[in-house]
Formats: sequence, structure tokens, C-alpha cells
Amino acid sequence: MLVKNWMSKEVITVDADDSMQNAIYMLKEQNIKILPVMDDGTLVGIITDRDLKKASPSDATTLDMHELLFLISKIKVRDLMKKPVYIAKPDDTVEEAAALLLEKKISGLPVVDENNRLVGIITRSDIFRVLISLSGLGKKGIQFAIRIKDMPGIIKEVRELIHEYGGRTASILSSSDNAPEGYLNFYFRIYQIDRQKLPSLLDRIREKGTLFYMVDHRENKRTIYES
Repeated sequence: MLVKNWMSKEVITVDADDSMQNAIYMLKEQNIKILPVMDDGTLVGIITDRDLKKASPSDATTLDMHELLFLISKIKVRDLMKKPVYIAKPDDTVEEAAALLLEKKISGLPVVDENNRLVGIITRSDIFRVLISLSGLGKKGIQFAIRIKDMPGIIKEVRELIHEYGGRTASILSSSDNAPEGYLNFYFRIYQIDRQKLPSLLDRIREKGTLFYMVDHRENKRTIYES
């Protein structure tokens, strides 16, 4: 999954010579947390709501409101912005972008093309959208987690069981993290399953491996089998 398919293409930016007051207004008006900073069409920095809050005068200040407004109108964005700017490329994977966001503890990455032009921005919210899409949560249905020996055809066997009971598969995720050598943890999301047939289906699936949990998002029910 590539950044260019999930980034926000309509990017709200701020000029380096804009005032702090204007940056605060833009963040609030657009309900966003991060603004790429431009100077003559070139990306030169980034500024966030956290940066602006840190720079704002303390509530305990002796300045009156007019003096405060005058003060923040004189402070320039270029004086507060962070640089260098961590960026993503359109053909980077979403995982690479997520890892950089986590490593640098930042909320978003401007996306620039091969000519260094700003073409989008990918934020933590976009990463959450990817996660929801990958997991198939939008279809509600049922998710179950199972540890199975890693061998050819095992996913096909489980899917055939699901289809045998009239269900459909929305997503399958797998990971070797926290699994013994030679095993994988699988996370299936299924839907269109008759709830009366579900216990029998889960009994058949448990014959394949160790069932950890089952969450029925439509019925708001969850069962923990193994921890």
C-alpha cells in the first residue's frame, strides 16, 4: 500500500512570513494539527498545533488581550517552524511512513515528488484509515484470531471452512510476532455468517490451531479463549 493512494492531496499550507496569529487561525479554521511551511513555493519547514501552544504566552502573563494579540501578530511562522522537514515520497509504503512517524514522534509527513514539489500530506489519521481498511472493520462482521502451523494451503483450508458455513472473508492478516518458530498468528474477519452456525464453525476452526479470541462487532460480543 503506497503513500500516494492514502495521502491527503488537498494540503493546507502556511507561508514562512505569515504571523503566528494567522497560523493559529488556519489550524483552528481547518480543524487540522499540522501545516507545511512554504517559502516562494518551496517546502522549508513544518509547524504544528503543539509548536504554537508552546510559543503562546502563559495564562499567567500580565499582558492584556490587546497586547497578546499584538505580540502573536508580530511573531513569524519561520521563527517557530521545525526544520529540517521529515518527508515521505508518493511511492513509499504506508508502513515506511508509519515507522517514521513513530520514530520521530511526529503527527504528519509532507509528501514531495521527484521534483521536490509538495503533492500531499500523510498523517496519523490517514494511517488509522489504512488500518481500518486493511482489517475490514467497515464490514463489521466477526474477527477471530488463531495460531496455526505455517504450512502450504492452510489459509485455503480455513477459508473453505468459512465458505462451507455460508460466510465470506473480508480480510486476513498474519504475523510471526509472538508466535513460536514455524507458526503464524492469523486474524480473519468474516461476514454474512449465520450466528446460529457460528459455534460449530469455530469448533471446526479450532481443529486447525489455537483460537485466541472471537469478536462479533455486529452483536457487540467477544469471547477470549487463550491469552
